Amino acid sequence: MIKTGKEHLSQLRDGRVVYIGDEKIDDVTTHPAFEKAAQKVAELYDIKHQEIYKDVLSYEENGELCSTWFLQAKNKSDLRKRSKAHKVIADQTSGMMGRSMDHVASFVTGMSTNPDIFDSGKYKFKENLLNYYKYMKKNDVFASYAVVPPQAARNPEFYQKQNLPIPTLSVVEENKKGVIISGMKMLATSAVFANEIWIGNLVPLAPDQIKQAITCAIPCNIEGLSLWMRQPLSTHYDNQFDSPLSWNMDETDVLVMCDKVFVPWDRIFVMDDAILAREIYIKTPAHCYGNHQANVRYWSKMELITGLCNKIAKATGADQIPAVRETLGKMSSLEANLSGMIHGQIEAAETWPNNHMTFNRRMMYAALNWCTENYTPIVDELRTLCGGGVFQMPASINVMKNEKLKKDFETYFQTPQMDAKSRMKLFKLAWDVVGSEFAGRQQQYEKFYAGASFIIKNHSYRETPWDYFDGVVDSLMDKYDLPEN
Repeated sequence: MIKTGKEHLSQLRDGRVVYIGDEKIDDVTTHPAFEKAAQKVAELYDIKHQEIYKDVLSYEENGELCSTWFLQAKNKSDLRKRSKAHKVIADQTSGMMGRSMDHVASFVTGMSTNPDIFDSGKYKFKENLLNYYKYMKKNDVFASYAVVPPQAARNPEFYQKQNLPIPTLSVVEENKKGVIISGMKMLATSAVFANEIWIGNLVPLAPDQIKQAITCAIPCNIEGLSLWMRQPLSTHYDNQFDSPLSWNMDETDVLVMCDKVFVPWDRIFVMDDAILAREIYIKTPAHCYGNHQANVRYWSKMELITGLCNKIAKATGADQIPAVRETLGKMSSLEANLSGMIHGQIEAAETWPNNHMTFNRRMMYAALNWCTENYTPIVDELRTLCGGGVFQMPASINVMKNEKLKKDFETYFQTPQMDAKSRMKLFKLAWDVVGSEFAGRQQQYEKFYAGASFIIKNHSYRETPWDYFDGVVDSLMDKYDLPEN
């Protein structure tokens, strides 16, 4: 099925435990810190029911409509459909909500195309994974994930010397019905708006960390689970004009805290296998499906920033300066760069695994590396074009409520290119991309979404056909040798 926004919001009123500091949140759909973003998430569900998007955002299977991100790609047409669906979802938020409902769903769908890897050694969890994929698809489940240990836990000796428990999430008990997990995991972005959390390990584990090597799925309202929220960003203003992105696109980031959470066996996918816990992402199309979505989502943001650069330049009259036009040309070429890398992943798609196709992995990782390395300089181009204009604007558009202030504002803040209100609206949006707290969070997110830069480059190293490149060199050197004399 494809659910509605109203249905999804009702599912979030399930007794989940969420904290902002010491404040326990009773209802994430009505609390001021969450309600506007919750409504935005609901809108993302509702557009699937609009005729203009229905064919892109859903497909029919066994007489039922399913969300496109659950489509197991068999050919390039399927890959294009998936990519288009991601773009439609990302465009609704200008790429500012990275962990939308199509993200983790894509990871699980990718795993479902090569499920044999889950039958390994002592445990046979292939059917668990396939059943969970079917469950997500049938119920249009929104899942977040927490797949990295907390930073402090990466030095276990500190805790062991003080006879303290290592804080990272681990299996602490096992019985016939399932296992009990306790500890922390980061960072479940959007979990307060999700139905479930996928617990796993994208960071390599040491051989002696087998009790941390659990991959499982838990509902967000399960007993013993609490979600610890960072400082919310949507409560600083009383209108969207002054904070156009912060207002309803703070997707939230939470630390997952488990206190003796029971997980039944049928929701466990990896157990006691430190190597397999990570390999399920790279030996299935999971990492590729999920990160193609991330590439496409970034593309939507790139389109916004490119457009802002142009409009800001025109608003100040700087677009007539040759050096500024050079900058605008550079921004256009960067946007086209990413667009080309995304389309290339489809045109050079891989026939893998058996009877399926996936996006070109090497190109996907190249795009991921490009996104990570370029976000800061891209935003800096917009920052430079804005200059001091972002500081010139009044603190709030509420000046329009005072007739004297309104008259002065409309008189003195206009320019030959733009009236005062339109100019302020444009610069407030630009500030939410380059300088607000929301903008700072976006910059941090893009820099570390896929991990440290060396991790991303190692993915590219792994997927590179080095024998081919060695052969290119050898074939040239084979054409000459020592001189005869």
